Amino acid sequence: MLASFARTSSAWGFGGTLLIAAWCQAIGTRAAEPTPAPTAKPILLLTGEDDPGHKWKETTPVLRSQLQQDARLQIQVVEDLKFLRSPDLHQFAAIVMHFKNYDPAVPGPEGQENLARFVRAGGGAVLVHFTCGAFQEWPEFVNLAGRVWNPKLRGHDPYGVFRVDITDPNHPITRGLASFEVPDELYTCLAGEPPITVLATAVSKVDQKTYPIAFTLTYGKGRVFHSVLGHDVKAFHTPAVGELFRRATAWAAGLEPAAQGDR
Repeated sequence: MLASFARTSSAWGFGGTLLIAAWCQAIGTRAAEPTPAPTAKPILLLTGEDDPGHKWKETTPVLRSQLQQDARLQIQVVEDLKFLRSPDLHQFAAIVMHFKNYDPAVPGPEGQENLARFVRAGGGAVLVHFTCGAFQEWPEFVNLAGRVWNPKLRGHDPYGVFRVDITDPNHPITRGLASFEVPDELYTCLAGEPPITVLATAVSKVDQKTYPIAFTLTYGKGRVFHSVLGHDVKAFHTPAVGELFRRATAWAAGLEPAAQGDR
């Protein structure tokens, strides 16, 4: 069932990666991507729809490449939000959500409740950029996401370079990660009351207020990481952004986050 949702290139999984690596070795070249470890955690990268200003077809391959630099993560890309209805969701250790749905019927209540069950039971969740705006029709989403997009608030600062300050240097995700600058959208539009642990913030150039940029929470037994970074390819190519999402995905999947060069 999973293969029917996934792109052909992704559906091969670990076995397909080994075949690609063997073929590259046979012709005297190196594989472009690291081979997952034999005990790698299966990670779902779910995408396929977003605001027209968010070019998910361009950013998804970059995000995937960033994540799979940790060989303990076996990344499976699915480009159909209806996959959230599938029982196959529960085969994964964590889901990386890189989308914004616009049709309330997709994935619909069945998919929403399946996602909630997955995380409550201990599955990890990583929310990327405008996923904060997903599921506007689903009130429970704020409890899973911690904070969600409120269209009644000011949307975000104009796109540009800003500084992200690491505010919790002791958390496993951010331990040893320095503050950094990134070209992105500084979101000022999140609302919600669930308790969160803020890992990074940024100061708006418009109103000089400080806003959460990355944070964690628990939902049932599941670990959730949420960051509004990731507007475009330039943002994802910022080394610290890739490192942040890579560490967060490992953490959400129940692994100890590994710093660059430690994997």
